[in-house]
Amino acid sequence: QVQLVESGGGSVETGGSLRLSCVASGYTYSQHCMGWFRQAPGKEREGVAEIDSYGSKNYADSVKGRLTTSKANAGNTLYLQMNNLKPKDTAMYYCASDHKYCEGFADLHYWGRGTQVTVSS
Repeated sequence: QVQLVESGGGSVETGGSLRLSCVASGYTYSQHCMGWFRQAPGKEREGVAEIDSYGSKNYADSVKGRLTTSKANAGNTLYLQMNNLKPKDTAMYYCASDHKYCEGFADLHYWGRGTQVTVSS
């Protein structure tokens, strides 16, 4: 089992920045894919950014150039640096991981409870 806990959400104005963190614990060995997903009210969940155990990254087109994901602490901490935030980025952001490799924002096995990001105009 892997436990994921997100933090760092909050409320900012358009153009502001936030950094989300996700700490993994438990059986974290061979987490080959870690990623960030988000879900806005009334909308389906969507993939935002993912990173595999080799460091390869994949981003949704809507966030390229503004959001950056990275790992630290031997891969047990995942970050999402969010710059130039827009109201359309408002959503609950979830950290997820899996022992399989990333497959273009395919569903992952382990999930955190989420952290809310709200961007006002």
